[in-house]
Amino acid sequence: MRKSADVRQADILEVLKTCEKPMTAYQILEQLQRSEPDIAPPTVYRTLSALTDQGRAHRLESIKAFVPCRCNHAESVPVLAICETCGLVDEHDGSDLLPKLTELTDQNAFRADRHIVEIHGHCQRCVA
Repeated sequence: MRKSADVRQADILEVLKTCEKPMTAYQILEQLQRSEPDIAPPTVYRTLSALTDQGRAHRLESIKAFVPCRCNHAESVPVLAICETCGLVDEHDGSDLLPKLTELTDQNAFRADRHIVEIHGHCQRCVA
């Protein structure tokens, strides 16, 4: 029996929430295949696309991985701080950045569809 899109999204969000580090689509697929061996990569990719479009998950463009959204930011900019050592991702609300980013892109009449700010460095635990 095929799962509904809502159930599939809930399954993938649950996988993402149980992992402390970002996960690639194939890592998510491997987790899901434990209980659902016939699930195919396109199903995972479509569901991840829907979740990112809804703002319920974020794609870390620089490392091609996904994390669940942990902030409430409908009209905001997610700022994702990615630790290069342990892989931990902290999410921050970048609402204050949105006007400045819009000002920058307006200079060239560029219309942004979405904003994601990724910062790579080292978390407090790894620096210590």
